[in-house]
Amino acid sequence: MELLGTGALRKMEVALESPVQYKLRLDDDSLIDMNRLLGQPIALHFEGEINCLHCGRKTRKSFSQGYCYPCFTRLPQCDSCIVKPETCHFHEGTCRDPAWGERNCFAPHIVYLANSSGLKVGITRRSQIPTRWIDQGAVEALAILEVDNRLHSGLLEQIFAAHVSDKTNWRAMLKGDVPPVELEAERDRLLTLCAAEIDALKSEYGAEAIRNLSDQRAVRIEYPVLEYPHKIATFNLDKSPDVNGTLLGIKGQYLILDSGVINIRKFGAYRVRLSA
Repeated sequence: MELLGTGALRKMEVALESPVQYKLRLDDDSLIDMNRLLGQPIALHFEGEINCLHCGRKTRKSFSQGYCYPCFTRLPQCDSCIVKPETCHFHEGTCRDPAWGERNCFAPHIVYLANSSGLKVGITRRSQIPTRWIDQGAVEALAILEVDNRLHSGLLEQIFAAHVSDKTNWRAMLKGDVPPVELEAERDRLLTLCAAEIDALKSEYGAEAIRNLSDQRAVRIEYPVLEYPHKIATFNLDKSPDVNGTLLGIKGQYLILDSGVINIRKFGAYRVRLSA
């Protein structure tokens, strides 16, 4: 096998084409075209070293997909409000890094519907569309509302989550048998169902705080998959340093091999060698 690269894992870079194009960046900053490896045997070896993606410190355990514990407890991108944006505490003066919060949380956010393992609601910065959809393995997605900050998007997500899931079943997503969903019809149904709660937020934050994206159409997403697995077996670099098999597909941030699947994002900061 030829060595393709060595370095710390990061989530794969994506481009919305037909199919989605995936590239893996390792330490030397070269981009490995993962699509061209489809149908080929590949080997991923964990070298036993984890270095924090922020400070570079060696750590025995990766927190929040790539950080050492001190960075995990101090960086704003690792705060609990990132996972639960409705708990944003910027207005209380307790944001871990107000400048970071202004750049990332006080930017336009989108509330969307997606079909990854069935209908779900989600939120993301406008600049992260369609990357966020691809990372979740959605086969179709639709932007439905736009707001000016992460807190408002989180409050809206909570409203919709009372009627539709806000999670992806990753096993169902990887099996590839995801029935189509009429996202435009679901948008109209949910907006009607949640109209009173949305109006209440508009009364509190202003009529222009929540903007309807009724002109948007669903985006269909095709992934580079030769064959979906019938049974899901997962690789865990913490238990075994070697991942070997023929690459049958890529979906979300998962590599699908004939011997199992691995979530690249889960092992952020793990130093690996990739060969094919």
